[in-house]
Amino acid sequence: MYPLKRLTILCGHYGSGKTNVAVNVATELRKSCDTVAVADLDIVNPYFRTKDSAAYFEQQGIRLICSAYANSNVDIPALPQEMYALTDDRSMTAVLDIGGDDRGALVLGRLAPKILAEGDYEMLMVINRYRPLTRDAASTLEVMAEIEFAGGIRFTGLVNNSNLGELTTAEDVLASREYAEEISRLSGLPVVMTSVRADLAPAVEGMMPRVFPLTLQKNKFL
Repeated sequence: MYPLKRLTILCGHYGSGKTNVAVNVATELRKSCDTVAVADLDIVNPYFRTKDSAAYFEQQGIRLICSAYANSNVDIPALPQEMYALTDDRSMTAVLDIGGDDRGALVLGRLAPKILAEGDYEMLMVINRYRPLTRDAASTLEVMAEIEFAGGIRFTGLVNNSNLGELTTAEDVLASREYAEEISRLSGLPVVMTSVRADLAPAVEGMMPRVFPLTLQKNKFL
């Protein structure tokens, strides 16, 4: 996996798959870091949450920071007070799952001054060619600019997570390379990984940059 900093901030539009990426990145980090946390700061999408993996995180020794109302029928965009530990406790390596648009990224603005002051972070945009509002480079760059403005932090890299869920084929992943490379060229940001369902990884290895196999999180609402 691409070497990350103390804080890995994952943003992406609805359906980009950033939550699955967050779960898997945290799992990988736990192999080399003593204290790892996942912070679910997505107040926009209540239906696909890192909290769905709460039992898994406990088993892996990964701390989960999320709203007390996550995965409940209470529709309150509440934020956990624990989230301030992300910037205050520098012994902790953390993955931040941020909401899917500029409105969701406003949460990041509360932490941005301390994150920028420390400077030990990666801000990664999870891109997915197969989502309606990010089908091309121009629309994806527009979403990125909105998130940066709302969150107060600029992106440092891209995660190509182009997929069609369980229908994804290796050909679908390979077909997204030109899309990811165009966004990289226009933004000046590197593609730090190509995340792909684990069973498809062998078929795209060597043809896509930095393939990162994903074990998919189960959505309790499906």
